[in-house]
Amino acid sequence: MRLALLRRRRLIVTGERVRVGAGVRVTGLARVELGDDVELGEGSRIDAFAPVVLHAGVRLGERAAIVARAGVEIGAGAVIGDWAIVADDASPDEAKPVRIGERARIGMHAVVGGDVKPGAEVAPYEVVERVAAAVSRS
Repeated sequence: MRLALLRRRRLIVTGERVRVGAGVRVTGLARVELGDDVELGEGSRIDAFAPVVLHAGVRLGERAAIVARAGVEIGAGAVIGDWAIVADDASPDEAKPVRIGERARIGMHAVVGGDVKPGAEVAPYEVVERVAAAVSRS
């Protein structure tokens, strides 16, 4: 769905200087908030069945995906790598909101289903489950 249509339906709220790559998809009926200077990479997608908030300066890489059934919040300056997935619905019966902290870095092809602390780094291809914690950068 095009961002303009979603804005008219008040399902998406955007800050200043939001950049949207070709082929970006935003689906679902929940509110999506994009802060100032957010970048959605080419072919990325947001499936919002619960609120999604991307704070200022978040970068969602090419073909990366966010799937929210209980809610996803990504802190200011965080980077979600190309082809990475952030999802709160690993088990639909137990979906809980996922929070990615400020300045966190999620590597390409990583799968995140749990919280990531501010400034933490998740390696490429790593899987972060609800009970796992990413190790902070030094």
